[in-house]
Amino acid sequence: ISEPRFVSLLSPMAPPHSESVSPAAEMDPVEYTLRKRLPRKLPKRRNDVYVNMKTDFRAQLARCQKLLDGGGHREICVHGLGLAINRAINIALQLQAGSQGALQLAANTSTVELVDDLEPEDPDESGEPMTRTRNNSAIHIKVFYPETQ
Repeated sequence: ISEPRFVSLLSPMAPPHSESVSPAAEMDPVEYTLRKRLPRKLPKRRNDVYVNMKTDFRAQLARCQKLLDGGGHREICVHGLGLAINRAINIALQLQAGSQGALQLAANTSTVELVDDLEPEDPDESGEPMTRTRNNSAIHIKVFYPETQ
């Protein structure tokens, strides 16, 4: 029986308990606070649902079901960004399963550009506020009743 091996996340040449400093940290002595801005949203319509990870799953599912049943909408659009993509997919699949196959799904993916603000922690230092852009995945799922012919 062999003992479990632990892999260090430090560089392969560094001993496991030594402190290593990245070259970027040496160049910039000012520490920054990261502030994530809200993403730009698509136009908000009555039948748009933006899924997040903070709100309870059942509450979001109930909101979607209410829009389809009592809201007078034949289709809704479920939007998920980043970590909430899985939750958006699960909500759409739960709606479809609850309708015994009466609902259909059409999914589109996209990439959303997000902006973060980097503010210096110590205002007395010479560091200036900066912005950083990054990309995040998004999904847009159209949940609808097909047209009867």
